[in-house]
Amino acid sequence: MTSVDLANIITETDASVPCSEQPELWFAEHPADLEEAKRACAVCPLKAQCLAGALARREPWGVWGGEIVVDGTVRSRKRRRGRPRSIGGMRVA
Repeated sequence: MTSVDLANIITETDASVPCSEQPELWFAEHPADLEEAKRACAVCPLKAQCLAGALARREPWGVWGGEIVVDGTVRSRKRRRGRPRSIGGMRVA
């Protein structure tokens, strides 16, 4: 499924999808914003198709189908930019 196919499904079904309101949220830099996007996806009627399409296209980043996708694979969370913090000699993400 391509992004055009997904757009056609949205148009044809007249589905109200959460990503149509604030699309920048699904590609945010801050992990908290991405978690908000994931929560919004939970009620989306196209969640499964969206994720399947993103994985098939190997999307480089973003929240797709309620999951964080980086380099075409699902990640449980997104690290902040830069080097991990160090506390007492141990690195913390």
